Amino acid sequence: MNLKNRTAIVTGGGRDIGRAISIKFAELGAKVAVNYFHSPEPAEETVEMIRQAGGEAIAIRADLTKWDDCFRLVAETRAAFGPQIHILVNNAGGLIARRKLADMDEAFWDATFALNAKSTFMMQKAVLDFMPAGGAVVNMASLAGRQGGGDGASAYGASKAAVMTFTRAMAKELGPAGIRVNSVCPGLIDTLFHDLNTAPEVRQRIAHSTPIPREGTPGEVASLVAFLASEEASFITGVNYDINGGLLFS
Repeated sequence: MNLKNRTAIVTGGGRDIGRAISIKFAELGAKVAVNYFHSPEPAEETVEMIRQAGGEAIAIRADLTKWDDCFRLVAETRAAFGPQIHILVNNAGGLIARRKLADMDEAFWDATFALNAKSTFMMQKAVLDFMPAGGAVVNMASLAGRQGGGDGASAYGASKAAVMTFTRAMAKELGPAGIRVNSVCPGLIDTLFHDLNTAPEVRQRIAHSTPIPREGTPGEVASLVAFLASEEASFITGVNYDINGGLLFS
């Protein structure tokens, strides 16, 4: 795989899966804009790791639930690396909290969809005029988007299912312009996400119930994302790729 002479934006690129993707892209020759919002230190660490290895990267703060911030992120990337955005990875998102229906209100539902689904739409819109033929978008969905999510994660699962459907719609809409759109649906990956949101005993139970009885790594997800962003995947679009150790077959 070769990403030389390409500019990539990785949202939520400072830690865990986002960091692994950013570093993988830089290793393959891409110039990388590492987006963050709440955590400048991990983003700057990721950029420094890339630079020390001889790559090009910058960190850009933006709240991707805000329209203007999405467009500013694209503008600052273009100012640093040139007019075209060749690769967009919509990795930013998360589980705000575990809440069952009885404990959810409208504001919680809207905030979850803004973080995961609306941000994906707005970043796609922001790069649209600057992504040439041969461009690639990889959205971060989730196993939860296929099976509804774990206990108290229905809003998160529904928002990730929306990302999966939006991926297919954009693949059809943007394909004639030479832009491919796919998503990745991770299962149990060893990240801060699960450190914060999944009990250790639940993680152990899930890991040992899979055909490959362990958690995945951010690097394994990054390798799949890099493949989908590269010309090696030039005839692949509209696919929601599972990476879950065989926990769920699509």
